[in-house]
Amino acid sequence: MAKKLYVGNLSYNTTEDGLRNLFNQFGTVVSAKVVFDRETGNSKGFGFVEMGSDSEAAAAIVGANGKDLDERQIRVNEAMDRPRRDRPSSGGGYGNRGGW
Repeated sequence: MAKKLYVGNLSYNTTEDGLRNLFNQFGTVVSAKVVFDRETGNSKGFGFVEMGSDSEAAAAIVGANGKDLDERQIRVNEAMDRPRRDRPSSGGGYGNRGGW
């Protein structure tokens, strides 16, 4: 069963291919995703890598945590399994700002 890892302290220049290339040495990479801000399109400095098995994920945590990737020392640990929450859009209206 695949296991998802959180990868933090990414350079804003890190790509999904770069993540995939680093983690391939520890086993099968099911997916690699860098998280981007919806409004600016800039990287948020973290991402997720899904490894093919628990043992591959454990090897990736030990092997990649603290490694340099694009001149940044990355942090790798098991991702928390939390459901994604929907946030209201931040556009239009007065919202809770009181108006006049």
